[in-house]
Amino acid sequence: QVQLVESGGGLVQPGGSLRLSCAASGFTFSNYAMSWYRQAPGKERELVAGISSRAYATNYLDSVKGRFTISRDNAKNTVYLQMNSLKPDDTAVYYCARSLFISSNPDTWGQGTQVTVSS
Repeated sequence: QVQLVESGGGLVQPGGSLRLSCAASGFTFSNYAMSWYRQAPGKERELVAGISSRAYATNYLDSVKGRFTISRDNAKNTVYLQMNSLKPDDTAVYYCARSLFISSNPDTWGQGTQVTVSS
């Protein structure tokens, strides 16, 4: 059974940091690109960052460039999103997603983890 389980969300003050993790199971993790999406209340889901299957390529939403870093550990079947200098606008539910290629639409989603940036 293909499964993606996110963790690491929470409440953080502006300027703070969080690291999200997504543990994958039920498929050959190293064969797939992975991405992080987010959805804020009343807004559409947007791609935050993506990473290719062997981590040769990454892409980022313009508003998070220089603040967020996506990485993966294929030995641990886990993808990470390190988020620094967090802003209130980063408040959203963050989802991990699997796709065949970094440019492909996801075919599997995690359940999401809430990130709230507030003082």
